[in-house]
Amino acid sequence: MPESRGTNTIGKPRPRPRKTLSSRKSPTMIDVANEARVSQTTVSLVLNQADGARLSAETRERVLRAATRLGYRPGRRGGGAAIARAPCIAFVCDEISTDPWTAIGFDGVREKAWERGYTVSILATRGDQDMESAALAQIKQMQVAGLVYATINTRLIHPPRELHDAPTVLLNCRVSDASLASVVPGEAGGGHAATDYLIRAGHRRIGYINGEPSMEASRQRLKGYRQALATADLPFDPALVREGNWQPLSGYEATLDLMRGASPPTAIFCGNDLMALGCYEALRELDLRVPDDVAVMGYDDREIARHIHPPLTTVLLPHFEMGVAAAELLFDLIENPRARPPQLKVECPIVERKSV
Repeated sequence: MPESRGTNTIGKPRPRPRKTLSSRKSPTMIDVANEARVSQTTVSLVLNQADGARLSAETRERVLRAATRLGYRPGRRGGGAAIARAPCIAFVCDEISTDPWTAIGFDGVREKAWERGYTVSILATRGDQDMESAALAQIKQMQVAGLVYATINTRLIHPPRELHDAPTVLLNCRVSDASLASVVPGEAGGGHAATDYLIRAGHRRIGYINGEPSMEASRQRLKGYRQALATADLPFDPALVREGNWQPLSGYEATLDLMRGASPPTAIFCGNDLMALGCYEALRELDLRVPDDVAVMGYDDREIARHIHPPLTTVLLPHFEMGVAAAELLFDLIENPRARPPQLKVECPIVERKSV
C-alpha cells in the first residue's frame, strides 16, 4: 500500500533464516531468536524475566538453552573499563510495565546502541508532566549524546521544548510539523495487509472488531481495512464493524453480535490478539470452528497467539525493529545534526499460523 509522501517504510520478513556468527564478535538477541526459533519479543521477555508474560516453560527453556549455546550476554562487551568509557544516550518513556511494548522497543535501542559502543540510561515518567520535566533536566546535566523519547501508545504529541536541545528521535509517537525524527508502526499498512490476506483466502464478508476509536492505532487499522476492501472492489459495510476496548470480553461480545446478523461474516479481523481470544471463545459457544466455519485474524503477535488452538494468524507489531531503527536514526543525527529529521514507518507483516 503506498505511504504518504516524505515517509519511508521499512520492515523485515518473518520468519528469519538462521544466521552464522562467523563474522560477528559477539552474538546478539537476533541470533538467540533465530537459534530458538522464536520472536525477538519472546527472547526479550525471557531474558529480562518479565513478570506476567504468558510463556510456556518449554519456550523459556528453549530460549535459555539457545542463549547459553551462543554465549549471549546482554549488556557485556569489554568489561567494566569499557563500560566506564562508553558514551551514553537516554531513553525517556511514559510507561514501561503496563504492556510489553515499550520494554521491547527499549531492547531494540539497547541492542543497537551497544553495537555502537553506547550505553543507555532509561527514565520512566508514568505520563506525569512534573516527573518528565525533572527527567529531562537530569538528562541535560548528564550531557548525553542524544535521546529516544518513547510512548506506549502510538500518538501525536506536543513535545517538551527540551527535546529540541539535543539529537532526538521519537519512538511510537510523532509531531505534526515533522520537526523531530520519528519511528512509528505502519498501522494502516498492517490493517490493509490483514484484510487483503483474508480476501486472498476467499472471504468477501469480513467483520472487523476495532479498538477504542479515540486511539490512533484504531483509526489507522480501520483505514487499512477499508482501503483493502476498496482495492478488491468490495463495499464497506458498517454493519460488519464493531468497536471494542482491546480486552477479550469486548472481542467476545462483538463476535456474538456480528454472528447474530442476518448475513454474518465468514472471517473476523480483530484489532488485537486479546480481542481475538474473546472471538475464539464466542465462536466455540456458537459451535463454530476456526478456521473451517469462520477465519480469525489478530494483531500484535503477542506470545499467547501461538499457544491458543488453532494458533492465531496475526499481524506483527514490530516494536523491537522500531527500537533498532530509532537508535540507527539517532546515531545518524548525532553525526549529522543538521540533517532533515526522517519520518519512518516500520512495516507490520503477517505472521501466518492456522486460524485462516
